[in-house]
Amino acid sequence: MPSIRTTALTLAVTATIGIAATPAAEATPRPPTCRGEGVDPSALIRYSTDTVIDAPLATIWRLQTDVKRWPTWQPPVLTADRLDPDPLHKGSRFRWTTPAPATPTTPATTLTITSTVRQLHNHHCILWSGPATGEGLHIDEGVHLWTFKKVRNGIHVHTEETWTGAQVESDIPTATKALGTGLEAWLRDLKRAAEG
Repeated sequence: MPSIRTTALTLAVTATIGIAATPAAEATPRPPTCRGEGVDPSALIRYSTDTVIDAPLATIWRLQTDVKRWPTWQPPVLTADRLDPDPLHKGSRFRWTTPAPATPTTPATTLTITSTVRQLHNHHCILWSGPATGEGLHIDEGVHLWTFKKVRNGIHVHTEETWTGAQVESDIPTATKALGTGLEAWLRDLKRAAEG
C-alpha cells in the first residue's frame, strides 16, 4: 500500500506544480485601456495595430494631440478643428473630416467625425469617441484608443478602434477592412512624421 500512497502523493504534487508553473502567456491578457476605459468590448467591428517609433515620446504625443495640425502630416485628414480651447483634456471635443471610399453598399463620401476625449493620461494614452456621418454612410459610434510606452528601441505605439451602428454592421468584413486600412495609414503617417 505505501507505493500507492506515494504514487498518489507524487501525482498530486506534480499536478499542483504543473498548475502553478503554467506560463503567464497562457493567461488571458487584459485589453489595453486608458485610465481603465477602452474600446467597446461588444462591438462587432474592431481593429488594432502597433508599431515602434524611433522618436522622443514628447514629439509623438505632440503630433497626436495637436488635432488642428493633423492635416499637415496625415494626408487622409482633410480638416481638423478644436471645438474648445487648448490643451487637449478629458471632455475636449474636435471635428475632423476624412474621405471614405465607395464600397459595394455605400458611395464614396467625406466623413465628418465629431470626437469627444473620454480619457487622457499625458504621454501615456488617449481615448476618444464619437459619430461619423457622410452622404450615404453613418457610423453611430467609433471608439478610438491610443497608448504610448517607452521600450528599448523607441516608443511602442498601440492603437485600436471599434465601430458600431446598423449600417456598418450590415457588412462587417468591408467595414473592418476600411477601419484597418485607415488605422494602418494613420500609424505609418505618425511614424514618418515623428521620425522625420
